[in-house]
Amino acid sequence: MRHILDRPIWSALDTVHADLAEGSERARRYPPSIVPFAAAADNTPESLEALEDLPEADETMLLVEAGPIAIPPGLVVVSEALAVQMVAERPHERIVDNRIQPLDQSDAEEMLALATLTKPGPFTLRAQSLGPFWGIKTEGRLIAMAGQRLRQTGFAELSGLCTHPEFQRRGLGTLLFRFVAGEIATQGETAYLHAYAINTPAIALYKSLGFRLRCEMNLRIVKRRA
Repeated sequence: MRHILDRPIWSALDTVHADLAEGSERARRYPPSIVPFAAAADNTPESLEALEDLPEADETMLLVEAGPIAIPPGLVVVSEALAVQMVAERPHERIVDNRIQPLDQSDAEEMLALATLTKPGPFTLRAQSLGPFWGIKTEGRLIAMAGQRLRQTGFAELSGLCTHPEFQRRGLGTLLFRFVAGEIATQGETAYLHAYAINTPAIALYKSLGFRLRCEMNLRIVKRRA
């Protein structure tokens, strides 16, 4: 039996993020202005055909699944990678730290600039549509942030963790990681995350912070075949 996190994009768009979904009961995606994630409900020909119909000619979509990702004939793979999915082994304690503040839409451009600089993963001006974000500022300048991205019933993905290069190695990333994990646990949900399989230092850090490897994940970026 499949775990709800085996197809995390589909299960998010079929549950907590259903109000953001574009598509049908066969294939869905987030609005590209929020995040380029998409998924088919399963690997039946009908679902794969529906997935093929989702993108416009100039759009790419990112697919993430625990098993092999079936690609319909009308789509072509632009790039692919192996990732890992990690899940909190226990609920994290809630942290109170006056350096951490909630971010809102007025911070969106600065958040995008920080994400563009540090590359934590796909990020847009509308990232906060997926879940709350928090940050640390110095003299009004955003220097570190983290938040929630994919959400399913009982689960929330810790994502967008990044620190400006000038302020790294000061424990800010670890602090925000523990803070967001604590906020997720306070909601009664289990925190999880994704990391590239080759990023062994990050994986080791996440293990030290109470996360375990659940499974390997396949990642493919696709677009319409010319």
